[in-house]
Amino acid sequence: MIYPIVIYGDNVLREPCEALTPDYPDTRKLIDGMFATLDEAGGVGLAAPQIGKSLRLFIVDCTAWADDDPDCTDYKRAFINPEIYERSEETKTYNEGCLSFPGLYADVKRSLGIRMRYLDANFQPHDEEFTGLKAWVIQHEYDHLEGTVFIDRVSPLRRNLLKSKLLNLAKGKYKCAYKTR
Repeated sequence: MIYPIVIYGDNVLREPCEALTPDYPDTRKLIDGMFATLDEAGGVGLAAPQIGKSLRLFIVDCTAWADDDPDCTDYKRAFINPEIYERSEETKTYNEGCLSFPGLYADVKRSLGIRMRYLDANFQPHDEEFTGLKAWVIQHEYDHLEGTVFIDRVSPLRRNLLKSKLLNLAKGKYKCAYKTR
């Protein structure tokens, strides 16, 4: 199932999410649908709030970045109830975009490394360190679960410069090649 992607202005993008429990109906179907949606939209990450579900779940598929970072080769995962508990002091600024903000990009500074606890698609626990591009996309998607969006991490001056574009997104004035709501 291809889900419509929620666009900036919808309250679900600003709400901290609820834990996903093993008794949630059709978790595997939800995850598969999120991967199909991500593939259709041409992104590298998608969080449950971006499809209108306030659940602590996100997926990443960094395969498209394998040329830039060999660690991304065939890197496709679901993260349930993640908790980032350590961030490196070393940071890097990347130009970031988001499927919920079609056509909008901004430079965002993030940690180059993180440690995170999470459950996989089978609700098996993991505790891992992530670096490079994987750490970057994971932090972006993790923010969605906290009700934070990438423009919250840009300077107030830059955010002010983006104000009219953000207003247009919230009013439904945008173009993109994927299904939205």
